[in-house]
Amino acid sequence: PLGTTVMRMTAFDADDSSTDNALLRYNILKQTPTKPSPNMFYIDPEKGDIVTVVSPVLLDRETMESPKYELVIEAKDMGGLDVGLTGTATATILIDDKNDHPPEFTKKEFQATVKEGVTGVIVNLTVGDRDDPATGAWRAVYTIINGNPGQSFEIHTNPQTNEGMLSVVKPLDYEISAFHTLLIKVENEDPLIPDIAYGPSSTATVQITVEDVNEGPVFHPNPMTVTKQENIPVGSVVLTVNATDPDTLQHQTIRYSIYKDPAGWLEINPTNGTIGTTAILDRESPYVQNNIYTALFLAIDSGNPPATGTGTLHITLEDVNDNVPSLYPTLAKVCDDAKDLRVVVLGASDKDLHPNTDPFKFELSKQSGPEKLWRITKLNDTHAQVILLQNLKKANYNIPISVTDSGKPPLTNNTELKLQVCSCKKSKMDCSATDALHISMTLILLSLFSLFCKSFP
Repeated sequence: PLGTTVMRMTAFDADDSSTDNALLRYNILKQTPTKPSPNMFYIDPEKGDIVTVVSPVLLDRETMESPKYELVIEAKDMGGLDVGLTGTATATILIDDKNDHPPEFTKKEFQATVKEGVTGVIVNLTVGDRDDPATGAWRAVYTIINGNPGQSFEIHTNPQTNEGMLSVVKPLDYEISAFHTLLIKVENEDPLIPDIAYGPSSTATVQITVEDVNEGPVFHPNPMTVTKQENIPVGSVVLTVNATDPDTLQHQTIRYSIYKDPAGWLEINPTNGTIGTTAILDRESPYVQNNIYTALFLAIDSGNPPATGTGTLHITLEDVNDNVPSLYPTLAKVCDDAKDLRVVVLGASDKDLHPNTDPFKFELSKQSGPEKLWRITKLNDTHAQVILLQNLKKANYNIPISVTDSGKPPLTNNTELKLQVCSCKKSKMDCSATDALHISMTLILLSLFSLFCKSFP
């Protein structure tokens, strides 16, 4: 406003302050620049206060040659008489900006084109603002005020150019809407001064055209899940998949194919999507994880170029009793003079799941000869113990054992436990003589037989 105090100048005179020798008066000698008026400011000759003396309309930063004025101020003693001594100083006055210019769009309507399914910046909205670019009076804030119910669009300010960067943040669907119209307003970070308001140019319309793109078919549902027993016959139907093409206006056809079938167990009808088996499904296969076999399939449309969708199939395999139990260990050693005739604890395991595994049944096959040499005793559902009934001579013995699971029907594994009876001296077990003994005895018998044959031609 007219008469606003800008600053105060103060001079000092070393003469006696009670005399006119130190009685000071102030005066403006020069103003730079001299526009829009050569007398923009006045200085109180006694106080040194510099005040504005022009209409506020002239004190407008946006219409000035420069927002900086330099005043050469003179201080003269002797009450300002011509005989007084003088000193000078420069007063620098900067005209600060006020937010007295709202931002205005350079156009009332902007155009943008975007392909469906794509995200990112689609258009930059340009504005003009006459305020100082280094202040919040110039920096723009954009808001979408209409046309964005699905929150598919966002707008942010480019800090370098002050432009509004309009982006797609949720992919658009041509089949739902091929056109979008947004109404956008722009404001400043700082509020406008009270007698200035945002006008019609502070809003603009953006017309967005969505281009159709050939989209890949979509499987329903995805992933697909089904439960089957393992070992079902080859050629059994697992599932018929269903994929639809989002491009409903193009009337395309869909063909199916296998993408990943790790074990090579499956096939798919390319026309109707029926999945069948080409091999036995095995729950115990290394390709099955946590009873689930996973395969991937493709649905390919007839577009140009064709588009592809991927579907995942999870087959949960139910267990069938198709694995005999296995026995461990298969080798045991014992001293020929052992006092403890408990030879070994045997364990059994089965790749199947309950109830097709334990409890296991352990049995000895029929022992040859009139004298029984060993027996087997069950310890728990998965373990049994082999016990000798007497000390045996050094040799290798094969103990026939059968182990049966609890499946329906049960499966039996007939196996042999190799038992080495060894000589033990000074807490050292020597089992090498057992095989050597059999070899030596065989060689002696062959030699005797040969001599016998020569004696009786």
